Amino acid sequence: MKWAKLGLLSICLIGIIVGLGLWWQHQKVYPSTDDAYVQANILTVSPQVTGRVTELNVTENDFVKAGDILLKIDDSDLQSAVDEATSELEKTIQKHMMAGSDVSKAIANLNAVQATLGDAELEFERQQTLYERRIIPKSTLDKTRANLDKLKADRDSARAALNTAQTQLGGETDHDPAVRAARAALKRAQIALSYAVVYAPADGWIANLSLRPGDVITTGQSLFSIVEKNDWWVTANFKETALSRIRQGQPASISVDMYPDMTLTGTVASLGMGSGAIFSLLPPENATGNWVHVTQRFPVRIHLDYQPSPEQEQHLRAGSSVTATVDTTDLDTAND
Repeated sequence: MKWAKLGLLSICLIGIIVGLGLWWQHQKVYPSTDDAYVQANILTVSPQVTGRVTELNVTENDFVKAGDILLKIDDSDLQSAVDEATSELEKTIQKHMMAGSDVSKAIANLNAVQATLGDAELEFERQQTLYERRIIPKSTLDKTRANLDKLKADRDSARAALNTAQTQLGGETDHDPAVRAARAALKRAQIALSYAVVYAPADGWIANLSLRPGDVITTGQSLFSIVEKNDWWVTANFKETALSRIRQGQPASISVDMYPDMTLTGTVASLGMGSGAIFSLLPPENATGNWVHVTQRFPVRIHLDYQPSPEQEQHLRAGSSVTATVDTTDLDTAND
């Protein structure tokens, strides 16, 4: 009887040792962790203008498509700014056109003065010849010279007036700096007006919504979030002792705590370059006398083969807990 008990105990111990060995081998080839969480791109919706919410078209957990109107902001002041900028542009163009008319007048005036000056120069040359022949007195020549000098001064003045008018004109309408500045101001006002309507940037679900019509919101304020539909992954924090066999591209299976009957597949996308502790607000300081060796965990990103649709009854939730298992048998196959 005693030997029978010892034999049974030995068999149990051997069974336990064999079981532990098989479990250890399985964990080595299929490393897993339950320190893993579902992640998704979460977009923060923020207004680009300040104003009062006049219309809110979404509620918590609604599914929206990219381009859907999420909300509208009172655009009275923004529309007034557009009207004011439009009026300013029209005034600037009118000033440009008036400057163009002044240039035309200055050109005509210069041409008339130059024509008169040409006649006066010919007359002076004729009278100078008559004076040299003693046909006319010097006083007559002096009067002609004085008139010629006056016309030359008028020509210089007309040229200066033309230069001033051309400077004020600033070239063609579209090249006039004042007109270009007015157009830019109008464009900024129109862009600000377009921001009064906020559109969904991507397909996804509304989350963290507390906004109500009538609320006054400011530029850059976080209003609510959109959990994006298209890209889902798991951040699995594996012990550093398990990372020796994990490689990018290896297949992985995901068990979801929220839905025990749901098992997903994925692919290892990348391995973290730092442990979670090293990026914490207060990283551990190990240069002390009471240092204790602690096995660190490193984040492994696993891209999920998961494309949810609004009609599904079971949806993954960002932040939900899962168990991630990586298949590393490809290493053994490669060694063989």
